[in-house]
Amino acid sequence: MAVQARTKSKRQTAGRRAPGGIGMPPHSVEWYAQRIKTLEAERDRLKSDLVEAEERIGRLEESRTEAVNRIDWVLDSLHNVLETGA
Repeated sequence: MAVQARTKSKRQTAGRRAPGGIGMPPHSVEWYAQRIKTLEAERDRLKSDLVEAEERIGRLEESRTEAVNRIDWVLDSLHNVLETGA
């Protein structure tokens, strides 16, 4: 018996497909305008969030510096007490 070799045939596609998928028309100007507005609103929100985060980081760094300074002061005070008391 002869064994037949099967090969898959590839479908030919003519040109590019529409952005929405097979059979969907290209996006309209209104869709792109709405998408731009949405992206601009998201960008503005992210900028605002970034400003808030940077301000919070500044406050946290300031409070950290104050805490380190207080710890240094306490350590210096303890060293002075030990030196004068001994």
